[in-house]
Amino acid sequence: MRPNIVISSLDMERLEALLETLPAAQARAQEALLAELARAEVVDPEDMPDDVVTMNSRVRFVLDNAEELEMLLVYPKDVDGSPDKLSILTPIGNALLGVRTGDGITWSRPGGAACIVTVREVVYQPERAGALHR
Repeated sequence: MRPNIVISSLDMERLEALLETLPAAQARAQEALLAELARAEVVDPEDMPDDVVTMNSRVRFVLDNAEELEMLLVYPKDVDGSPDKLSILTPIGNALLGVRTGDGITWSRPGGAACIVTVREVVYQPERAGALHR
């Protein structure tokens, strides 16, 4: 399952800059994020639908219709060991970017097993809160 995704122009700029700085050891994460960005619809931050997961959004989601989690999708520099922060460079972080409430997306766990992630709610979204240039 690969739903359509929407990314703000600001997030796109920042993610492209991040990808340029990644070391070779993160080539797999780089390729995965590049693939997602290539298929995204890009909109201005003020035009972002309020039910889309953007960078720095707090999102409630379910894994395989069982385990429910609530996490903040962040850039790698903002990962500080807090259990509620999820880097965009992780497979699940990559899968969540740009999807809407109600959307499900299949991603591969580190061991290779498929998992379905379903967004239940975008609890906080910077664009919805008026933080358009964060």
